[in-house]
Amino acid sequence: MTRSSTLLATSSEPGTAPRAPTAETAPEGSPRPEPETGSKADQGAEREAAPEPGAAPGAEAAPEAAPGAEAAHRRTPPPAPAEAFDALYTDAAPALVHQAYLLTGRRRLSQEAVERAFHHAWQHWAEVARDRDPAGWVRAVAYDHALSPWHRLRPTHRHPDAPPVEHDRRALLDVLLSLPPSYRRTLLLYDGLGLDLPETAAETEASTPAAARRLLHAREAVAVRLPELADAGGLQKRLAALVGSGPAMAPSPARAVRTGGERRARLWTRAAIVVTTLLIGVTAAAAVTSPGEYRAPVAPGRPVDGVLPAAGPEKLSDGDEALRDRLRSGPAAGPGRLLPQLR
Repeated sequence: MTRSSTLLATSSEPGTAPRAPTAETAPEGSPRPEPETGSKADQGAEREAAPEPGAAPGAEAAPEAAPGAEAAHRRTPPPAPAEAFDALYTDAAPALVHQAYLLTGRRRLSQEAVERAFHHAWQHWAEVARDRDPAGWVRAVAYDHALSPWHRLRPTHRHPDAPPVEHDRRALLDVLLSLPPSYRRTLLLYDGLGLDLPETAAETEASTPAAARRLLHAREAVAVRLPELADAGGLQKRLAALVGSGPAMAPSPARAVRTGGERRARLWTRAAIVVTTLLIGVTAAAAVTSPGEYRAPVAPGRPVDGVLPAAGPEKLSDGDEALRDRLRSGPAAGPGRLLPQLR
């Protein structure tokens, strides 16, 4: 390859600027270019290294992040859905079980509510993963299940469990369980967990003024039963301590909860398919066996009151019957003298 073809090939490469002729590539007879004092990259590095006019003496430039670390961070794959679900369950389940216990006073019901909430979360994991507070999403579902009024019909959850041994915790828990479910939930979210009023209203599906009124009524009810907790600050401290120091209730393993949710979803799906198939079969049988036209049913007879008996001739006496027989036995059903004689 000649020298000119080398220059054309170099200049035709995309993204590269044509190189200036050097002493080796300059054609014969042309003046040789003077050597540069420094490359552009070196000059740019010197300009960056030079201190700014307003900078303090001795200040060094902040080290730039290594490009390899950023690339490695970008290449890190996101966790799998199962791993993310297990991490969320491991972090949030124990606290949620204790919070549900404070709302219901029943340990088995609180654990069941949390597991059902995580079943629901696994079925809607695409929505939960995009939520700004996944633990809050699960908490709302767990509270709804724990406070459902249908649990009163279940014999196992009709009565609360034994209260705690400590007097302070037992008294506060008794007051909580005596409140209406909406007041109980609002008080636990605001004073126990530290949520602000708009977040509490959103999680309880109420307006902000309604949530504020529930909170005030709940505090008043607590102050009547426990006068030492009339101050809002004291109530918040006691309630936060009650939330943070609950009995140890180990929830089920994350894998068991996830597989249990999948099994439950499959069972409900199969049941829905069976019911739909039965409905289709009953509808088809009714369409085949039903008559093609409408036939009005015959109304059953019934007795009618107030109708007079049927009228008719009176019953003949014995003499009348004898006369009738005599007239019928005569010629032409009558006496002979009445018949015309043929002459």
